[in-house]
Amino acid sequence: MATGEVTAGKAHLNLAIERMSEHDLLEVVELEEISGLSPWGWEAYHKELQSPEDVIMLVARHPSFSPGRNDNKSIAGFVVARLIADELHVNNVAVRPEFRRHGVAARLLEAVLGWGRRKGSSLALLEVRAGNTAAQALYRRCGFQVTGRRRRYYQAPVEDALLMTVSLKSRP
Repeated sequence: MATGEVTAGKAHLNLAIERMSEHDLLEVVELEEISGLSPWGWEAYHKELQSPEDVIMLVARHPSFSPGRNDNKSIAGFVVARLIADELHVNNVAVRPEFRRHGVAARLLEAVLGWGRRKGSSLALLEVRAGNTAAQALYRRCGFQVTGRRRRYYQAPVEDALLMTVSLKSRP
C-alpha cells in the first residue's frame, strides 16, 4: 500500500499501510480491547480474512525497533471494512493511544475509501457512538456526514449510534 512519515510524540516514524495478515490478529484483538470497540475477537477477524474479494483489512505498521519501544508491537492502528452491494461498510477503526491524533486513522480510512472506489462502491458508511466526539471529528475530516441515528445501538454501555456516510462517486 503506502508508506509515509507520521509524527508520534517527538519521534518520527515511518508507517506502512499494509494488508492485515493472520499473524497480526493477536495484536489486533489486543488493540480492539484497548480501544473499547464492540468485541469481535480472533475468530471473527480470522473469518473476515478469508473473504479477500469483498473485505479490506489494513494495519498501520511502525518499526518495532523504534526508539522507546521494546515490546515488539508493530501495529499502530487497523481498519476493517466490507463491500456489501455497492456500499462500503467501515466496521472497525482503532489506533493505539500513543499514536492517536497523528493522522494514523485518517490514512487508514483514506486507503479503505480508495479501495472502495476502485471496487465501484458509491457510498461508504459507518456507525459511531453518539458520545465519541473525537471519532466524529475524524470522520468529518474524511468527508463523512451524519445521516441518521440508531437508538440504543451499542451495549456496555448502552448508547445511540450516529450513522455517518460519504459519497465515493463525487470524490477523486
